[in-house]
Amino acid sequence: SALIHAATMVAAGVYMMVRVQYSIGVEAFPALACNVIAVIGAVTAVIAAFMATQQNDIKRVLAYSTLSQLGYMVMALGLLAGEAAMFHLFTHAWFKALLFLGAGAIIFACHHEQDIWKMGGIMKRMKLTSLTFIIATMALIAIPFTSGFFSKEAILEAKDEAFRLKAEVDAQKAEADK
Repeated sequence: SALIHAATMVAAGVYMMVRVQYSIGVEAFPALACNVIAVIGAVTAVIAAFMATQQNDIKRVLAYSTLSQLGYMVMALGLLAGEAAMFHLFTHAWFKALLFLGAGAIIFACHHEQDIWKMGGIMKRMKLTSLTFIIATMALIAIPFTSGFFSKEAILEAKDEAFRLKAEVDAQKAEADK
């Protein structure tokens, strides 16, 4: 379940959008469309993250956090940073698969209980699972020097570059109007 989720469900849409961008060229995407895509991705990332915080089911928490990560990838596509989107897609697949495998082990150990408020003492009973879950969570929240940090940083650099280029274009237009 974890590998199927990480490898197909999230990957299909982002991969298809990256392939379309590279197939027809980034020049074919008007600025307005790119801005709309980037804003939709950013809003999705924030709203889905908030939705994840309101869940009680461990698998739903992970599913909504996946939607949040998908928002990052879509934002990268709107910024015409397909490389950053694919990099985050790849790193996300690994740390989210690890999280879902850990969640499965925890659910099994808790006699198929999925409510996070009814779980307790997991670190004492499942040391290795807890350690891998913590490592994957660190990558998910982009702790420095984790894979999630580097892939999200690539997306944020693309955002900074897009704003820098827009400022240059605006300055050139202002200069031309004088």
